[in-house]
Amino acid sequence: MLVIFGVLIVLISVFGGFAIGGGHLYALFQPIEFIIIGGAALGSFIIGNNGKVIKATIKAVFSCLKPYPYSKRFYIELLSMFFELTNKIRKDGALAIEADVENYKESALFNKYKLIANQPKIMEFLCDNLRLIITGRVDISNLETIMDIDIETFENEAELPITAISKVADSMPAFGIVAAVMGVVHTMESIGIPPQELGALIAKALVGTFLGVLIGYGFTAPIAASLENRLQATTKILHSVKVVLLASTNNFAPTIAVEMARKVLYSDSRPNSKELEEILRDIKSNKMNETNG
Repeated sequence: MLVIFGVLIVLISVFGGFAIGGGHLYALFQPIEFIIIGGAALGSFIIGNNGKVIKATIKAVFSCLKPYPYSKRFYIELLSMFFELTNKIRKDGALAIEADVENYKESALFNKYKLIANQPKIMEFLCDNLRLIITGRVDISNLETIMDIDIETFENEAELPITAISKVADSMPAFGIVAAVMGVVHTMESIGIPPQELGALIAKALVGTFLGVLIGYGFTAPIAASLENRLQATTKILHSVKVVLLASTNNFAPTIAVEMARKVLYSDSRPNSKELEEILRDIKSNKMNETNG
């Protein structure tokens, strides 16, 4: 939603300001300039990327239209899930969560936290590494290295569409100049026409530069920045998962493990230590009531 709001602000500010200053909006409507700039950008994008990156980029662009998923409520659910998970492992052993890990979509434990369960990458990372802990196929001392490699791979893959979009954004002003130069060429070959018509041709040529800069810096580059911000937030969450799993395998108390995981998350969205203490107290109280009931 914020992306759409930002797009509207850019459009209203640029075109509204032009109109208020006495400009004629119709003069900016140049479909041929759009074809030249857009076609050149699309062609260069296809040349510079393989099918996998192209598909990932299209998917990434559309994801910007979805609401930002990582709210304070999301982080509260994440830390609450960490507590229940580590508490169950501490009390009943790692094998007690095997059924939850093998089919997390049907897990009663994970389904209590819908915001987290609806994030496939986070759940995949969590369950894959829990599976390693449960089966004992990897030495605990090597678990951190394995998780770091997994996070690095995720970052590298997620960076591909961001890089592709950034390169398109950087090239847009240049393609605008190409369109403008072609317009100037057309103007020069029409040098014998009346001054009024000649001025219209020059204006059309300049629109090419305007569109290239506007599309590149007003829309394309901000999309890449938005995706980069989401990637960094997701990476933080994966590191938080890593920390809580390592703390659990090293026999830290669940409350301490969750607090360590909380420290990894962005401070502007995560609950503070007092809020977390109250959340965990409520979870313990509810568990006791369930047991007594």
